[in-house]
Amino acid sequence: MTDLGFLERLLNAPGPSGFEVRAARVWREEAQAIAEEVHADSHGNTAAVVNPGGRPRLMLAGHIDEIGLMITHVDERGYLHFDEIGGWDAEVLVGQRVRVLARDREVPGVVGKKPIHLIKKEERDKASRVRDLWIDVGTLGADEVRAFGIRVGDPVVLDAPLLRLAGDRIVCRSVDDRVGAYVVLEALRRLAADRPSAAVMAVATVQEEISYHGGGAQTSAFALEPDVALVVDVTFSTDVPDVDKKELGDHRIGGGPVLTRGSAAHPLVFELLAEVAAEAGIEHTIQAAARSTRTDADVIRWTRSGVPTGLISIPNRYMHTPNEMVSVSDLDRAIRLIDAFARRLTPETDFTIR
Repeated sequence: MTDLGFLERLLNAPGPSGFEVRAARVWREEAQAIAEEVHADSHGNTAAVVNPGGRPRLMLAGHIDEIGLMITHVDERGYLHFDEIGGWDAEVLVGQRVRVLARDREVPGVVGKKPIHLIKKEERDKASRVRDLWIDVGTLGADEVRAFGIRVGDPVVLDAPLLRLAGDRIVCRSVDDRVGAYVVLEALRRLAADRPSAAVMAVATVQEEISYHGGGAQTSAFALEPDVALVVDVTFSTDVPDVDKKELGDHRIGGGPVLTRGSAAHPLVFELLAEVAAEAGIEHTIQAAARSTRTDADVIRWTRSGVPTGLISIPNRYMHTPNEMVSVSDLDRAIRLIDAFARRLTPETDFTIR
């Protein structure tokens, strides 16, 4: 099994969209030992480059932000009311332990809700809503909350660190998409040991979960001017009850990475990925994307005059919950696939559709 030290540090670091600095520091520190160039930008994206003078220029993107919460109001009793950063099912928040990322400390707390005994019978079957919940850090009033350094606008993450399960399964609150940021940097590590012809730029992008305008992937692609790009994200693992495979396809954790095919994925990049995977004996599945991928790939491909972009996804159970589950072997296969893809690129590689 892969050494999980770096992965564990990365997953456990808090970094909701717009507040990725702690996780980005972990990624950047690891990148310093791998890459020839490492730099951050004003938004918090971090790029690590191997063989900067090579051709073509290959961008590898994995977003480093996670979903979280944000304090919107502190009432006179000291309860913290909040909004969502990214997409949550409020039902999974009830009773969870959290960490409020205050000015100079992390303050533990719990998500509170009215006990079931006090909920009217006709309301018990209704789904919880964020506005019905609050965070309790154990304080006795607003003054004590302020003494902790907690302010309106502070981000919050669930206190759900990495946990190892049976086999090579792991769960954590930040799998989406911290594992993508991990995969692209580990692929860069392999490529740094034996440089390919291409310049390879691994990027930990920010604000994917909230950026309908493109976020850090768009600004990074504009700045780096790649000739081709691969995005690594997560997708739904359909090996759980009550999931319609006719809609989503047949993808299971431990079954290898998922290659996206469709109008949102460049056909020549997809074909090269599939060819390389077959040659290397890398187990994988294919997912259809008839319109968009809802990942960083959607914005990278339209940057500047257009970037031929492929999408590699990691099957993920329980997405956008405190316990997202993946298989470490799928991460390893994705790393091998990117390494093999990069080594197939030459200065003569052409992704023009004719």
